[in-house]
Amino acid sequence: MQKTELIFIPSPGLSHLVSTVETAKLLLQRDERLSVTVLIIRRPNDNLIDNYTQKHSSNSNTNSRLQFINLPYQENSPVSTNVLFGFIDNQKDHIREIVSNLMKNPSQSGDYKLGGLVLDMFCMKFIDVANEFNLPSYVFITSGACSLGLIFHLVELKYEHNQELANYRNSDVELSIPCFSIPVPAKVLPSVVVEEGPMSDIFLNYFKRIPETKGIMVNTFHELEPFAIEALSNQNKYPKVYPVGPILSLSSDDEQSSHQGYDEIKKWLDEQPESSVIFLCFGSMGSFEESQVKEIASALEKSGQRFLWSLRKPGGESEGVMQVPIEYEDFREVLPEKFLERTEGIGKVIGWAPQVAVLSHPAIGGFVSHCGWNSTLESVWFGVPMATFPLYAEQQINAFELVKELGMAEEIRIDYRRDMRGEKSSEIVGSGEIEAAIKRLIVEEGGGRVRNKVKEMKERSRMALMEGGSSYNAQGVFIEDVIKNAS
Repeated sequence: MQKTELIFIPSPGLSHLVSTVETAKLLLQRDERLSVTVLIIRRPNDNLIDNYTQKHSSNSNTNSRLQFINLPYQENSPVSTNVLFGFIDNQKDHIREIVSNLMKNPSQSGDYKLGGLVLDMFCMKFIDVANEFNLPSYVFITSGACSLGLIFHLVELKYEHNQELANYRNSDVELSIPCFSIPVPAKVLPSVVVEEGPMSDIFLNYFKRIPETKGIMVNTFHELEPFAIEALSNQNKYPKVYPVGPILSLSSDDEQSSHQGYDEIKKWLDEQPESSVIFLCFGSMGSFEESQVKEIASALEKSGQRFLWSLRKPGGESEGVMQVPIEYEDFREVLPEKFLERTEGIGKVIGWAPQVAVLSHPAIGGFVSHCGWNSTLESVWFGVPMATFPLYAEQQINAFELVKELGMAEEIRIDYRRDMRGEKSSEIVGSGEIEAAIKRLIVEEGGGRVRNKVKEMKERSRMALMEGGSSYNAQGVFIEDVIKNAS
């Protein structure tokens, strides 16, 4: 029996590492012929990464075939996105050395053969290392199939049709994109690809190299994005696509233990009626200026709905990039006067939120979200309908997909975006728009339609991972292809 070792290389940061490790664990549980080594590109003093890897290095049967190797870090932690890509690429020599050593001495005893590199979408330059050792390379996409198809289309427009993508910025044009069944407005394209400057080229050049890989694992499932997956599968330009999701870190133990106020949050939720609370949470980079906070507060108060609001303070700007949000010392410094007093009993404002634990609580009836893909999959998994309030990255295209393509979310906005360069946003979403979406989500008939679709997809998401399900089968095909390609 041939045993095969895969090397996974995620981008820096806990969220990328968690997705990678959960994927690795899923594959290891499926097949005892596999082992996995995860190479960690870490910033100095990143204790969250250290704590996470220590926890997952226990001696269970699965984890005994999972090992972590910390790559040497550079003294200056990157701030700007441009510098971050260089920070990743500079690990090439270290990765080459590790691959060379593993070729000679596999991490597991027995007849293990190195089967290839599984790369994060921003680690594509390490394809060169795989090629040096005649190893296959694969890519793991943490976004959905529609987002992947969109980026492929933009790569073609730029490099095959010589289109200047900056012309689509603030444009009213609609694009015909193979992975969508309806036209896609240019206003929901990711900022990074339509803004002038070097970042668009840097970003798209990573995706331009995907055809050099043997296959693409995507964190989605066929029942959620059938049109996009079929479109990707029925073309010859790109490698084989394996929809293996939803891959989620559903253990809320880490969240709860690191959140001193979780018991208080849970106690408050336990006192609320089932499906009655709107949860507002905007991801690890989610924050708003005071003027927008006040509009959200006004909408919540006028709606009369119960709410749990994760409200975080903008972290300021450094070297032209918005920094990670921080916690408010006193929410009153940003909320309307007496807001907390007027909404006492029906609403609760908190800082960072243990999102999985909250979404899984039966009191939660709706989710106002930034539409990050992990949050989207968590919302589907727990059957909680969303209202879309995208901020950055690919979140606008996710919001468009959820509202227009799939009919699985209510729209606050699909094209709102937060300026991640630290500049103040010129646009404010009014309280009326927010209030109307919240009411549709919880109260009115439109929300019932969306809610029913999400409840149905909740069941399908779970069935996809069961034996015989679409993602279960895709995982099996991926494993067999890896072993065959390593032969």
